[in-house]
Amino acid sequence: MRTARLRTVHPVLWAGWAALAAGAVLCVIGWYGVSGERYAERQLPYLASCTIPGAALIVAGAVLLTHGRGALAAARVEELYGLLVAEPAEDGESGQAVTAPLAVSGDLLMVPGGTLWHRADCPLVAGKAEAVPVDAKVLAGGELGPCPICEPSEETD
Repeated sequence: MRTARLRTVHPVLWAGWAALAAGAVLCVIGWYGVSGERYAERQLPYLASCTIPGAALIVAGAVLLTHGRGALAAARVEELYGLLVAEPAEDGESGQAVTAPLAVSGDLLMVPGGTLWHRADCPLVAGKAEAVPVDAKVLAGGELGPCPICEPSEETD
């Protein structure tokens, strides 16, 4: 399942690589031109027309690559989250996002060293042997937060 957002990220990555390549070529041309001239007044045109725009293209390419990779990572996380909360397909239909919590159990669990507390049938802790019941003192202390997937509440104790 590829989202439209993934398709829009790839041109940004290609543009970033193209800007980096063009900037490197301009810098090499500028260096070659400067290295062949003895006097500074003859080197300035190469600096102004090749080296400075080449450096600007390298910076622009780096910015585009950084933005593109961040957007690509965000799109992948969004896609994985959609797969995690999708209902199973029935009668050949595609999965749709669940609006209600995935878990409805009243028992609360936590994983030692974790930062969230979950319902016992939450997909993130279901079947994990290391999951232990949540202590009321830990809940009252505010050390753990509720899981955004199963949306447990303290009243379900």
